[in-house]
Amino acid sequence: MRQTAFGRWRLALIAGLAWSMASMSNLTARAAELGVFPSGFRTQEIATDGATIHVRVGGQGPAVVLLHGFGDTGDMWAPLAEVLMARHTVVVPDLRGMGLSSHPPGGYDKKTQGNDVARVLDALNIREVDLVTHDIGNMVGYAFAAQYPARVKRYVIMDAPLPGIGPWDEQLRNPKVWHFNFRGPDVERLVQGRERIYLDRFWNELSANPKAIDEATRQHYAKIYARPGAMHSAFEQFATFNTKDAPDNKEFQRKGKLAMPILALGAEKSFGDTQAVVMREVGSNVEGGIIANSGHWIMEEQPDQTVKAVKAFLDKK
Repeated sequence: MRQTAFGRWRLALIAGLAWSMASMSNLTARAAELGVFPSGFRTQEIATDGATIHVRVGGQGPAVVLLHGFGDTGDMWAPLAEVLMARHTVVVPDLRGMGLSSHPPGGYDKKTQGNDVARVLDALNIREVDLVTHDIGNMVGYAFAAQYPARVKRYVIMDAPLPGIGPWDEQLRNPKVWHFNFRGPDVERLVQGRERIYLDRFWNELSANPKAIDEATRQHYAKIYARPGAMHSAFEQFATFNTKDAPDNKEFQRKGKLAMPILALGAEKSFGDTQAVVMREVGSNVEGGIIANSGHWIMEEQPDQTVKAVKAFLDKK
């Protein structure tokens, strides 16, 4: 039977809609592949003092190091790494005991982990870097910058306090950071098999919009934190805040302020202007900034705004 022009148009429309829906499905699937770095990146396992650090490296030009925190891994930085790699060699470690790095029995104080960063850079034959950090990555980044100030050219620090510095005692009284002191003989048993429930609490309570941390993101990180030893190591990161990190930071502070340019970015619905207040305690050249309409998880909640702010600061002459 001969098709009318309308019939042929309708079939073409149906075919086009089917192709469009399939294409959108493919895009959605690719978008859900968190932590997928551009093809120019490679991974490397680098031995430090008692740990093996999983590192992603890509791009070309002056080096920049990106340090993650709790509830994330280095995977959080994939959108920023993709932008920076055109003009930078981008180095993205997983911190000791987190992500795909090893789970040693000790060394979770941030001074030791600052040395992990130095050993990673030594293995890569990199002398100087720009530094970008978030959450616990802030604490490791500050310990690295304080011990090796000549190796850091610019520093972007985002949305987390430094133990022992500025309003630290006030932060400890904030009910939203109850987990800073969540320790004891049963904490791992309480969380084992419930890692997703535990992590959901932080993603929900510390975000401006919990829906911004989508289901794919939650599944991705919950699976990583359910790996053997992962939650033990995470608890060890927090256990050193007051016993080791605060005294170390106060000693770093006594030795003098950081002189490199620092951009202190706080999330509007989280640490806000306090990030700059903290950094002015330990740095002499500090510029403050706010990531608008964001809670703590700024790379998940406001990635475009965050990438733009970081890139603009690193591009300054």
